[in-house]
Amino acid sequence: MSIGECVQNSSVPAYEMSNFKYNLQSKLQIYGAYPEIYANTELSEVEIINLLQSILDTYVLKDVVNIYNLKDEKLAKDILTKIALQIGSEVSVREIAKSLNANETTVSNYIEIFIKNYILIPLPSFKTNMRRAVSENRKLFFYDLGIRNILVKDFRDLNIRPDKRGVFENFIVSEIEKRRKNLDIKETIYFYREYSGAEVDIVLEDYKKNYISIEIKVSEDKKSKDIFPIEHKFIVLNSKNYFQKIEELF
Repeated sequence: MSIGECVQNSSVPAYEMSNFKYNLQSKLQIYGAYPEIYANTELSEVEIINLLQSILDTYVLKDVVNIYNLKDEKLAKDILTKIALQIGSEVSVREIAKSLNANETTVSNYIEIFIKNYILIPLPSFKTNMRRAVSENRKLFFYDLGIRNILVKDFRDLNIRPDKRGVFENFIVSEIEKRRKNLDIKETIYFYREYSGAEVDIVLEDYKKNYISIEIKVSEDKKSKDIFPIEHKFIVLNSKNYFQKIEELF
């Protein structure tokens, strides 16, 4: 489910909606938004984690492996785990293959199948003719953070987690992508990085080459810097304004 679907199907009164939206992002970042997880409010945390494990083992792994006649379910899980541990960073297929003692083409094929089946979201690097831009790798995010967290076995409160920045970035990327697909918006999503290391978290490009540059911040207190080199609209998303800003995108 997307944020918008969660809000539309809630019975929260208007005067509590602001707090609901703020608290919603924490819940979705920890347990994800599969309907059987989100809608079942009677489940204990242990039951939620067990259900997420079941979803991972059956749909994400077993079903996908069987449908595509893949040879190695363990390799599929190991690949996803490696990606989950690199959340928010560029992913090198070569490095994953080497660390798992696997064939590079096989690893690449598994990743493409996970993308095709709405498990992973690919963010390619935006290229311009300017020599400052550099990157051959993609970033890979999860459609559902519950699946990501079951892979890394971490359901702690976000405030004490060292990966909270990457988790929030994944949350925003997945919600933008779900809204883009639900509304059938013909825009392409990228990230942008320069040789200096300066980076734009998300770049949206439409068919008329109009651009939106998005910076993602867990805290609204930190300063923002706009480095995207082409004429564009600049937006900062944080845990307080995320719902409104995502709705305004499309």
